[in-house]
Amino acid sequence: MVLVDGDVVLRPIRVRDQRAWREVNRRNRDWLRPWEATIPPPTPTGPITHRPTYRQMIRHLRSEATAGRMLPFVIEYQGRLVGQLTVAGITWGSMCSGHIGYWVDQSVAGRGVMPTAVALVSDHCFRAVGLHRIEVCIRPENRPSRRVVEKLGFREEGLRPRYLHIDGAWRDHMVYALTAEEVPDGLVDRWRRTRAGRPGQPGNANSTGN
Repeated sequence: MVLVDGDVVLRPIRVRDQRAWREVNRRNRDWLRPWEATIPPPTPTGPITHRPTYRQMIRHLRSEATAGRMLPFVIEYQGRLVGQLTVAGITWGSMCSGHIGYWVDQSVAGRGVMPTAVALVSDHCFRAVGLHRIEVCIRPENRPSRRVVEKLGFREEGLRPRYLHIDGAWRDHMVYALTAEEVPDGLVDRWRRTRAGRPGQPGNANSTGN
């Protein structure tokens, strides 16, 4: 599955993306570190775990995708790999929900790449996959990432204390969410209207961020 809007492309992550993926991560070490998931210390009875290698990550993502629990993408901008976006925790039954996690190269932040990517994958989840609710959890301190979902009209639902292990400690996260009924015309259409500065639409066409 490939999702496209202008210069922004979402496609499945591949083993052969390793060199480009590592290069983007290396250049953005300081930019990404405060927001990256880390492995918590082992409990007295728990297993000792380590950060996976790139190939281990790919195997895990593919396994979860095959099981219907995840949609793993890389983000390309103007033909270059610039980030990663994953819809994870996909749950069916009476919930039909998933949550989005993402990161982007600092060199393209502020160009609308990440809001476009989130809008593309949300429309895909609502219209093609059949999910009812999409959730994004973000550290309160991460203003650029919060601006991404705020521009798109995600609702702020509250705080989850010590929700995820990030940058070496358990960190609070703000919860943002959107349901299919809230975007009957699609999130990409909403984002285009926002960027064009049309009245009555959420966000600000002149704002910056990811």
